[in-house]
Amino acid sequence: MFLHPLSTLVLVTHWLIVSVLFARVIMKRLPVGVSLAWLAVIASAPFVGAALYLLMAERRLGRQRAACIASNTDKILQWQSALREHTDLAACQIDPLADPIRLQADHVLGFSASAGNSIELLDDSESVFDALIADIDSAQSRCHMCFYIWHEGGRATDVINALIRAAHRGVECRALADAFGSKTFLGGALARRLRDAGVEFAAALPTELKRAFFVRRDLRNHRKIVVIDDRIAYSGSLNLVDPQFFKQGAGVGKWVDAIMRITGPAAAALDGVFALDWAIETGGSCDLHMGDSDREPSHIGSVVQVVPSGPGLRPDAIHQLLLTAIYAARRELVLTTPYFVPDDAILTALMSAALRGVEVTLIVPVRSDSLLIRYASVAHFDELMSAGVNIARFEGGLLHTKSLTIDGVMSIFGSVNLDMRSLWLNFEISLFVYDAAFTKRLKDLQNQYLSKTTLLDLEEWRRRPASRRFVENSFRLLGPLL
Repeated sequence: MFLHPLSTLVLVTHWLIVSVLFARVIMKRLPVGVSLAWLAVIASAPFVGAALYLLMAERRLGRQRAACIASNTDKILQWQSALREHTDLAACQIDPLADPIRLQADHVLGFSASAGNSIELLDDSESVFDALIADIDSAQSRCHMCFYIWHEGGRATDVINALIRAAHRGVECRALADAFGSKTFLGGALARRLRDAGVEFAAALPTELKRAFFVRRDLRNHRKIVVIDDRIAYSGSLNLVDPQFFKQGAGVGKWVDAIMRITGPAAAALDGVFALDWAIETGGSCDLHMGDSDREPSHIGSVVQVVPSGPGLRPDAIHQLLLTAIYAARRELVLTTPYFVPDDAILTALMSAALRGVEVTLIVPVRSDSLLIRYASVAHFDELMSAGVNIARFEGGLLHTKSLTIDGVMSIFGSVNLDMRSLWLNFEISLFVYDAAFTKRLKDLQNQYLSKTTLLDLEEWRRRPASRRFVENSFRLLGPLL
């Protein structure tokens, strides 16, 4: 029997599309696990798999954004060079274990480490909001803010009112909110109040359906940045939300976060990251400032390196830097992350660290607001614990802090999760802190988290039902696509 002509046409069309997309996937040189996962999806789901690939697989920023980045590249490089002249690298302050990490970050992204920073770790939301409101109320020239989520209610509204007051007294106020993470806020009354008060308020990475095949719709600006007068900055994991009001019905408990307050030259570097994001989203100029360029170089204070990441820069930069940091550890490595879906490279690095005698502790929340992430994450626990990694499950809410401390000499702190979306797709911001005193403070916070955890036992873990293991391992296969 011969196939019906229509069936023949559909079959031929399907395999023609598969052939073209197979060649495209191969030539894109995505990570091997990601490539194989997409090849399976394209081949096994006729037409639907191809559509999913075109919508979700490639990091398409769009021509306008790509052109904006390209047009500002020389300006950014000149600014980075000039900023380096006004910052004291103080390489002698950096532990030899951490200096290769600093050199790699500088070489890849161009942001030098700067000394002379005064930094404070804030892990209580009330303290964060009090400090943030006070700094905004003291702003004289500029106030720039970028958050993945803006949310009305409680102290978050108090911060927004402070921003409105700053705009009323003539301070340049610019604010970015991710179009997906802040969708409800962007269409609300408080956003209109901000604009009516004179705050320049823009949505980052808008998600219009009509552009879905030209610009990837699920690329997100996940950064948390506040810069005031080029001298005070905030960055970390906390969105502009009051934990007492945010997602109270999600069944995961109170969101637990931390943020860093910085006074010093690192603030200017953070403002440069904001400036490029602002130019990309608004089509305006990339206004880069030098901060306090008249200050005398100082060896006093903490050495901080600003590390932005995302598909518009070097998309593999933060992944490579995290691998370097994990392999650098000699005694102790402590990590906190709300979402843990590592690729094979990160997984191997963690297991290798444990096998060479490093005490590796991974702290993750018991409950997650993502079912997919929850199952894909725990599928890795068996092999990690078999290698000697300690896995502690936080029971005090949804632990949202993203942190890494290495041998008590350096720490990485910011918005990056240990999942593929954060490492490859999101626009993120990290702070590499080469300072033993701050690392001790962060380690103390990690120990506070540990006091509210249950440490998994390998033998007990292996006794969970086979049906559960099957579900976990099934979701693990989706890890490269999450």
